Amino acid sequence: MVLVVEDEPTAGEALVRYVEQVKGFAVAGYVRTGAEALQRLSSDRVDLVMMDIYLPDMSGLEVLRRMRWTGNMADVVAVTRARDLSVVRAAASFGATQYLLKPFTFATVRQRLERYHRYRSALPEDEHRLAQHEIDQLLRGPRGGIGGDDLPKGISPESLRAVVSALEQAGPATGASAVEVADSSGTSRVTARRYLEYLHACGIVVRGARYGGAGRPEMEYRLRPSDHGEPAERHEPRVDQDRPL
Repeated sequence: MVLVVEDEPTAGEALVRYVEQVKGFAVAGYVRTGAEALQRLSSDRVDLVMMDIYLPDMSGLEVLRRMRWTGNMADVVAVTRARDLSVVRAAASFGATQYLLKPFTFATVRQRLERYHRYRSALPEDEHRLAQHEIDQLLRGPRGGIGGDDLPKGISPESLRAVVSALEQAGPATGASAVEVADSSGTSRVTARRYLEYLHACGIVVRGARYGGAGRPEMEYRLRPSDHGEPAERHEPRVDQDRPL
């Protein structure tokens, strides 16, 4: 059973429709505020919550925190336009198992739900002492995103984490060049630049020219700072199965 928590009517109604089209899933309810979500979670059986991070009355992260505080361990897919690394990490730390970026398509939603179904199906049904592979499966969960199984060919989770770690060490104030990231992460300059460009394409990293000394300016990369809020523009495009929302 899936609870949809989304204040944008177009996105929320589409999520409801998309969930109902995936075999093995049913919608337990559709609410538009964090308070309504907590109320439904306290009374209804919910296995999975598809929740917007930015709700009108409280953050989806706060809803997640309160869920865990009360012992509710329903799995959560964070749905948002936010691409900030700090938001992704906060969602993961509170137990979000996947991250669905807006705009999204039916194909993307179906992929997330099917991955979640495989994860749940692989878990043992009865209580017993777990084997190592069962523990690994449980801890890994159905996560996507950085280090997940959605990465394009040629991008490995280990190298990606090393590049992100190098940028974190550099700090948002100074940033780092591809050469500096390569030295810090133990990768080649070409590899570091490829991973940095991938992170930039994902919206996790910003880049700009670094001037100093003679010669051409050097490209500098830094993690995108958290905006601590939803972008001011809120788009409501026409809903279409073949077009992103």
